[in-house]
Amino acid sequence: MADSPYGPGPSGNHGVPVSLLPEKGRALCHGQIESVTYMPADQTAAFSAMVTDLESERAAPRAASGRRSRLRVVWLGRRRVPGIDAGSEIRLEGMVTQSHGMPTMFNPRYEILSRQENL
Repeated sequence: MADSPYGPGPSGNHGVPVSLLPEKGRALCHGQIESVTYMPADQTAAFSAMVTDLESERAAPRAASGRRSRLRVVWLGRRRVPGIDAGSEIRLEGMVTQSHGMPTMFNPRYEILSRQENL
């Protein structure tokens, strides 16, 4: 991955928090998976996850931008993506677009940074 205006590639940091993503365009970001959605077998294969800022970033003061710090991530043609589970910390790179009024990345590159342990 080449350096992006939103953070360096693997040799540097993890990109920007979800709340600082642009409305459209290529971006490198990081966050925590809040939830995942599995499509029923009788529907077109797609796997999606909601990504939010990490807990430490949520607690930091923010400018009153009014933007929600959530990103929908969709992998088309897949029913499951290994390692993508609620609680995992993830880094994403892809094109941000608006879909149904929410920032969305389709088929992004991803790296799992940490996983929440099941107790």
